[in-house]
Amino acid sequence: MLNTDVDQSSIEKNAGSHDNSLLERLFKLKQHGTTVKMEALAGCTTFITMCYVVFVVPEMLSAAGMDRGALFVATCLISAISCIAMGLYANWPVGLAPGMGLNAFFAYAVVLGMGYSWEQAMGAVFWGGIGFMLLSIFKVREWIVDSIPKGLRIGITAGIGLFLALIGLKSAGIVVANPGTIVGLGDITGFAQVMASLSLFLILALSYRKMKSAVLVSIAVVTLISLFTGQVQFTGIVSLPPSIEPIFAKLDIMGSLNPDMIGVIVAFMFVNLFDTTGTLIAVGDKAGLADENGKMENMSKAMVTDGTASWVGAVFGAPTVTTYVESASGVAVGGRTGLTAVFIGLLFLLTLFLSPLAGMVPGYATAGALLYVAVLMTGSLGAMDWSDLTEAGPVVITTIMMPLSFSIANGIALGFIAYPVIKLLAGRVKEVSISVWALAIMFALKFIIFGI
Repeated sequence: MLNTDVDQSSIEKNAGSHDNSLLERLFKLKQHGTTVKMEALAGCTTFITMCYVVFVVPEMLSAAGMDRGALFVATCLISAISCIAMGLYANWPVGLAPGMGLNAFFAYAVVLGMGYSWEQAMGAVFWGGIGFMLLSIFKVREWIVDSIPKGLRIGITAGIGLFLALIGLKSAGIVVANPGTIVGLGDITGFAQVMASLSLFLILALSYRKMKSAVLVSIAVVTLISLFTGQVQFTGIVSLPPSIEPIFAKLDIMGSLNPDMIGVIVAFMFVNLFDTTGTLIAVGDKAGLADENGKMENMSKAMVTDGTASWVGAVFGAPTVTTYVESASGVAVGGRTGLTAVFIGLLFLLTLFLSPLAGMVPGYATAGALLYVAVLMTGSLGAMDWSDLTEAGPVVITTIMMPLSFSIANGIALGFIAYPVIKLLAGRVKEVSISVWALAIMFALKFIIFGI
């Protein structure tokens, strides 16, 4: 009996050793100074900080006429697939999901503002993702990112922040249309307006106190208050996922090749490019993935994964997938490899069964999350050198024209046109790269030939 017990123990030990060696080969845990337990903790941490997307994205995109239940399923599925792919292929400890800024652009600007169908807009997302993926595969991405002025990148980020702020305030009823002044202040004493304000205040206060799940807690508190006051009805917590059929593979790929949509496609591609690059560099640096020369390990693979996820997401019915900066929270607690991303993906799969809970979240509960993201994104303006007016001018033009024209694409276009013209008139034309001139000419021709 003694020998049998020893043999059984040996077998279990060997089996565990085999499992560890498989994970070691896939993720190089020892090389990165981490363990399965640390990666699991990191994955849970990142998931908690970014899982608010399963509530916010369906609410946002349903405004474009898309089925909310199907959007919930699409968001969970594409987030899970993207995270697991990132972990297995690129071995990066980051989470991916449909991006807040570009989803707002999709719903409120392209569909509601410009009048395109959501199927056409999803086709534009598809082509933008294909372009992003090709730029990453053929190493063009590095050249573009390096040649785009820092100021324009800051302006694009801050502009999207202001655009999100306008959308959040509008959806909460805090900012309303006004014939005399274009926009005006709504009834800020209404229940929805007070709850949206409370949502933002809670997020900012809890984030200041270093609570990693501040957004999720805020959404939960506002939803519970709405439930107790009879503003929303309890419909359960767990159920089988709704059908994804209403939006799956409904994108209009050929219809989105309308010349008028060139600016939209470029916006989806380049905003995702800048956003993803900046996020990966920041998170990768914190995770210790840079070598002595500053080159990030598997950066190209991470970019290809992100680009592929964008066009695959369009097929599922979820606009542009991007890498989330909240991934830094997982890295902060020890996440160093793609195993972190795999755990995030598995948690998104489990979330599929919480659709009744997602359906109870009112729109004003998620408005605070949009405004919070706006605060973070407009903070990029602090890195600007405001003493150089040839840099500051294009930044301001890019930033303010996004919310004022209600279009991320137009804001980007006007910024790229303004930059080389101002540099030329100031006698500093040598500072303008060929790629900036090319984009400026392309955007100018787009306005001249096709209008806005």
